[in-house]
Amino acid sequence: MTRAPLLLALAVALAACGRGEQAPATGATTTNEATTDATSGAVQRVTTPVTIESGGRRHVFRAEVASTTAQQAQGLMFRTDLQPDDAMLFAPYPPEGGAPRVADFWMKNTPLSLDIVFIRADHSIAAIAQNTTPLSEAKVSSGEPVAAVLELVGGRAAALGIGVGDRVTW
Repeated sequence: MTRAPLLLALAVALAACGRGEQAPATGATTTNEATTDATSGAVQRVTTPVTIESGGRRHVFRAEVASTTAQQAQGLMFRTDLQPDDAMLFAPYPPEGGAPRVADFWMKNTPLSLDIVFIRADHSIAAIAQNTTPLSEAKVSSGEPVAAVLELVGGRAAALGIGVGDRVTW
């Protein structure tokens, strides 16, 4: 094995270990759903389409799915390369299953502003925390029980006219 793939594997393994402290969930996935391109060595994340219907229009995002506790704890921390239609879907929320609950997120170690879209069990948007403050440890709460959360590039919800009550499918 050459050094580059070994170092990449080590870096991915260390990133998956998390930060060792318990905290509210943040944006989430880089562990089990990532693969490595054999020729370039680049990490490729598995995505799923997430559609938001708003005002008779539909917009599709490329969302990484954070479905485990570890993935949801990691979220979009340390990311600096999100494209306008990139997203992260926390589903199910909570990751261990069960009834929807109030979601509390934070932006610690997240250098990009995000829009955090809180989604009810019926797939309607309950609330949107727009343009969150990068690196902040302030709690960002859904305000009501939710079954999923979608993180978008900051300002994207307003730019697309996405609002409370709009429908989200994946």
